[in-house]
Amino acid sequence: MSLSKKQFGLFYVPVTPTSPSSSLSSRLPNSLFIRGGRIIDPASGRDEIGDLLVEDGHIAESTAKPKDIAIPVIDARGLIVAPGLIDMHVHLREPGGGQKETIASGTRAAAAGGFTSILAMPNTNPPADGPNTIALMRQRALETACVNVFTTGCITVGMKGEELAPIGSLHKAGIVALTDDGHCVQNNEVMRRALDYARMFDLLTLDHCQDYNLSAGGVMHEGYWSTVLGLPGWPRIAEDMIVARNILLSELTGARIHVQHLSSGDSVRLVREAKKRNVKISAEAMPHHIALTDAALEKYDTNFKMNPPLRERIDQEALLAGLADDTIEILASDHAPHASYEKEVEFADAPFGIVGLETELGLFIKILIEGRVLDWTSLLAKLTINPARLLKLDRGTLAPGAAADITLIDPKHSWKVDASKFYSLSRNTPFNGWELPARATHTIVAGHVIWSLDKEFGD
Repeated sequence: MSLSKKQFGLFYVPVTPTSPSSSLSSRLPNSLFIRGGRIIDPASGRDEIGDLLVEDGHIAESTAKPKDIAIPVIDARGLIVAPGLIDMHVHLREPGGGQKETIASGTRAAAAGGFTSILAMPNTNPPADGPNTIALMRQRALETACVNVFTTGCITVGMKGEELAPIGSLHKAGIVALTDDGHCVQNNEVMRRALDYARMFDLLTLDHCQDYNLSAGGVMHEGYWSTVLGLPGWPRIAEDMIVARNILLSELTGARIHVQHLSSGDSVRLVREAKKRNVKISAEAMPHHIALTDAALEKYDTNFKMNPPLRERIDQEALLAGLADDTIEILASDHAPHASYEKEVEFADAPFGIVGLETELGLFIKILIEGRVLDWTSLLAKLTINPARLLKLDRGTLAPGAAADITLIDPKHSWKVDASKFYSLSRNTPFNGWELPARATHTIVAGHVIWSLDKEFGD
């Protein structure tokens, strides 16, 4: 039987079967044999050269290729075979922002970056603050996505920080976390009540940490370069104040809080100290905050404008230390697409945000592996099993019986970033022209090769 494109999203890229003359009826559906790769599964501690068998969309107990049955084979010699990568911080813009990104284009970008699962933020238009919008997003993902799309719901109605969203209904609609990302709940009492409900439904709460009074009007980090460039500053303490608040609220309520896109070295210290007290706090870091500093804004390029902003070298060093000691257990992109006409304005008027799905893996390898901050197991844990456990997803492992979401990585495939070739509808990246040392070669979802470096999205 042939595999339907509709069955697993829009895109399916077949690999060559071992015996092209074999009858289709003799093939195992949704099956695959991956030969001779370096299998790294942080969830089980596995790191060895070996084979991996996929049967009917799941990881098989056996590692031997079936006899007398033709299934596709991938020669993975020289490649890393990892659980499918998970990005738990992605803006897909649909509904309401189709000129920037859609679920179809965003998931294509994810697949091209090696990601098999992504977590969609709720700052759409309308915001995902009710079950109807969640149902729409899930239906669009079912119809058009080529990777797994998990949804978040808003903490507050309209993301205004004033009235709680119907958290129970959002949970019933299928969300896996709460957030007002792009906005921060300023009212501490509202945030406390939201956390009470989140704990009731065992939902992780993701928070964009920004005190609006302290950051008011800021468009870049407050420091030497904001003074030189004459731009309003966004001080790191505006992040630190909310991180500290969230730590205290987590202690009070017992709710799980995840600090999004850490940028401040002092916030890293606060999270580290809270974890020593077993506070239910977690944190993530983005490639741009560990790759760049505020000095990069010297030419007023709006592709370097993001929220929270690029900070100083001392903050960058603190983030790297936090990644090394596992204070920061998640790596993600904060993929935030914007149309070119939105960014092609004066710096102060441009929206915050950059795209990241197609470059983040290469950047993390360049900075963290080549920089000897992390080994491969630690890096992949922050992109697979750690986000899966935080979000309580049945993903992130190559254990027998697990869904066959797999990413193959060539650690020696250097390439040059060319934003004009992105699958994302937007091009707002500060990394155009960068040379990166490695990239994904195959993205496999439920046993289907959704994307490969050789065939990309063509049949």
